[in-house]
Amino acid sequence: MNPQKKKIFTRFVVVIILMLIYIWAFAGLPTIEVKDTSSQIVRAIFEGLFSPDWDYVYDPAGEDLLRKLLETLAIAILGTFIAAVFCIPLAFLAARNIVKSRVISQFGKFVLSFIRVFPDIIFALIFIKAVGPGSFSGVLALGIGSIGMLGKLFSDDVESVNLSTTEALIATGANPIKTLWFAVVPQILPSYLNFVMYRFEVNIRAASILGIIGAGGIGTPLIFALQVRDWERVGIILLGIIIMITLVDFISGKIRAKLV
Repeated sequence: MNPQKKKIFTRFVVVIILMLIYIWAFAGLPTIEVKDTSSQIVRAIFEGLFSPDWDYVYDPAGEDLLRKLLETLAIAILGTFIAAVFCIPLAFLAARNIVKSRVISQFGKFVLSFIRVFPDIIFALIFIKAVGPGSFSGVLALGIGSIGMLGKLFSDDVESVNLSTTEALIATGANPIKTLWFAVVPQILPSYLNFVMYRFEVNIRAASILGIIGAGGIGTPLIFALQVRDWERVGIILLGIIIMITLVDFISGKIRAKLV
């Protein structure tokens, strides 16, 4: 068999194997049953979006939408700040061109990978048990959970840095701290800020969800409204989340465009 026919035959076998795997996987799926009330619930949610509970937007006497959205925003900001600070030493520890020891570098990469294994909601459940439900557990969950991804992105960026300028500074007698500050930091600072802004966008969405399990934010009144089928309240909360996330994405996109 010539190489061309062998290549075609190999591709054909791979396609057949993939098709068989997909058929086997989908054949094992349970039958999807749609409840009789599903259409009513979906219709009620859309009706709530078009006729929301405007009285919930602001209530001087108690809990309202604006306060909960502000709480969600604060959770995302503080969580991102914690991750942005603590990911720096881990990122440099995992960068092979900064840390000469391969063992230490691999250990740093292992720590970052280990943190990324756990979803934010798992960290939230852990911290709810540790410090109790509320905003503080949400901040800790997002802060610790974001370290892994931010550290991984930052570490990869550090490894791509041109170190020729560090050699020039070392030749002039600069110590390691000054070499790092004047030769490496200016090259990685724009990318680092870009990563932080991107993670902040992700954390805004995560903070909205973590409230559903009691970690503070807008998710808490949302799950309560869903449980009592208060669709007008659900509608105004969803509109608030949509507007907040859209504004954050727009503003952070403008900022990231200037950083690149």
